[in-house]
Amino acid sequence: MTFEAIDRSGTYTTKYDDAVKKFGTEDLLPLWVADMDLASPQCVREALQQRAEHPIYGYTAYPERYYDAIAGWMQKRFGWEIKQEWIVPCYGVVPSINFAIEAYSNEGDGILIQTPLYPPFASSVKHRKRKVLDNTLLYENSRYSIDFEDFEKKAKEAVLFLLCSPHNPTGRVWDEEELERLVELCIANDVLIVSDEIHADIVYDKTHHIIGSFEKMKEKCVVFNAPSKTFNVAGLNTSYAIIPNERLRKKYLIEQARSGISNGNPFGIEALMSAYEAGDAWLETLKKHLQANIAYVKSFIESHPFPIRVNGPEATYLMWLDCRDWGVSHSELVDFFVKKAKLGLNDGLSFGKAGEGFMRLNIGTSRAVLEEAMKRLSCAYKEKI
Repeated sequence: MTFEAIDRSGTYTTKYDDAVKKFGTEDLLPLWVADMDLASPQCVREALQQRAEHPIYGYTAYPERYYDAIAGWMQKRFGWEIKQEWIVPCYGVVPSINFAIEAYSNEGDGILIQTPLYPPFASSVKHRKRKVLDNTLLYENSRYSIDFEDFEKKAKEAVLFLLCSPHNPTGRVWDEEELERLVELCIANDVLIVSDEIHADIVYDKTHHIIGSFEKMKEKCVVFNAPSKTFNVAGLNTSYAIIPNERLRKKYLIEQARSGISNGNPFGIEALMSAYEAGDAWLETLKKHLQANIAYVKSFIESHPFPIRVNGPEATYLMWLDCRDWGVSHSELVDFFVKKAKLGLNDGLSFGKAGEGFMRLNIGTSRAVLEEAMKRLSCAYKEKI
């Protein structure tokens, strides 16, 4: 199976159609929004086509098969045996994080995050008038790790910890020992863990440990996931929470109900069921393609005199480029990528102060697109020097 970039013009796609609005130029190669230019698996496309043939797209309930598909996926991919009643259908992980903040904290409460971090984490805390407690990740020898001394200090004034696992944008897959230590600190300080694990399926040479699979944390955590990143169906707005503790589950359901979001998306439900039931082989092939793309970009950058340091991510299709040796301000760095190289990457500062001097590159596309991106980078850098 080969993965080619699909022409997405005319589909109102954020990545392409909103690129002009975001970057202010039309001749730009967009490599920012975290979805892929690659076709979803055949099993998903066939399921959606079959559903579309029925001429009515009305209010849709979640069938038994939906819950079975999620439980089956958790069991076969992660060895985590869950009960059907733990599963709560959701609209999307970001809205769910907001519901969780409302359900489990009050205005003024401290909420732990770990920057550099996917922007909606910090913004959700601020919008809900909670206090951001930033346990900034340590960065040494091009690798991120957790500052446990700082985490322990800040956990004493926190009620909630928003964990990103695997981590976006750094691509870290937290080791079992790291997660165990986080669990111990959260238990000791009565801190609830709300974990975004939307990138859990795209892990390469390591093992992803779901926070809810730690027996000590099972009753003190909420796990959010979705097939959206894995199977490129983000536009179908279908995700789910796994909440083993009944009291926590009821509190979350109250907040979600207050939002007015209750009905399922008929196409999102079909996509989830078909992907989780028949998408394993496709996913393994996709991961090989993404690994090859990561290796290509890493090799290209390292074989050219760019002042960029990059390590292949342990998970996700997002590469975190360290451009701090560039010798320019962050705004000048962004201008170079947009105006000179004509590349639309994510601005590292949007991930917090710890992202200054970094850029995030989405490699979820074809090799040909990445070759063009590297060509543009090389030509622009030669002109600069």
